[in-house]
Amino acid sequence: MFKIFSSKSRKNPYGWFGNYSSWEEVMSAADGYDSAGILNKTRDSLLRVKNGKAVYERDSVLFDKIEYPFPLLTCLLRSASLLQRPIHVLDFGGSLGSTYYQARNLTGPEICSSWNIVEQEHYVTTGKKHFEDDYLKFYNSIDDCLQDKKIDLVLLSSSVQYLEAPHAFLEKLAAYNFDFIVFDRTAFHHGKQDRLTLQIVPPEIYKASYPAWFFQEEAFLKHYHQTYRTICEFPSYVEGEAVLSVDHQPIGFNKGFYLVNTSLYA
Repeated sequence: MFKIFSSKSRKNPYGWFGNYSSWEEVMSAADGYDSAGILNKTRDSLLRVKNGKAVYERDSVLFDKIEYPFPLLTCLLRSASLLQRPIHVLDFGGSLGSTYYQARNLTGPEICSSWNIVEQEHYVTTGKKHFEDDYLKFYNSIDDCLQDKKIDLVLLSSSVQYLEAPHAFLEKLAAYNFDFIVFDRTAFHHGKQDRLTLQIVPPEIYKASYPAWFFQEEAFLKHYHQTYRTICEFPSYVEGEAVLSVDHQPIGFNKGFYLVNTSLYA
């Protein structure tokens, strides 16, 4: 996620704003996420990581030290242990491989057999051209990926909150009956129902604005009560995401969940 501004920064124009009644309403004020500029900056940054000229990228920004997502790594290790074999990972909304490059030093082929990214079409095209290999693959949809291999674990890191109809997606995801689901860096708030906001990104990251949901936790997880156990929940590993401000009020937060299919306990 992006830089967080305290409630004192009331004149700062970047962050999360509003309580919109519909996707169409917030889109009328947004630039969108499909800008070629965002893709190109992310591509250039990750190519530097791939080629060993930088060590870590997040949200197109380069860092000189890897910030390991230890909660996610724990989920990957536990999943491989439960199945007693390496797992196939589907990274939904995984950009051009940001989390893959972040985690690869600690998750070799003995933990993950493959890392498969489902993304927007222009990301898939770029991913196939510049990043795809025998281990890292790119697909336009979950169904396209499943035609190639059986997926064990689905990772959704900072992605569900940017979908137009997230609950319809969450219900469909549950119906696939995957063994493991990991939600990471997912936005929630303390309200009684979901809140739809406009996220305005600081220009030092890239110039963009787009709709962003803050979920009500109980309603979010209800899609999985019948077929999954929530093994654990965990805060975001990214500094500053424990509290997210909407309209400069600290009412939100990023967190994650590790879900295991109940069939594995039969």
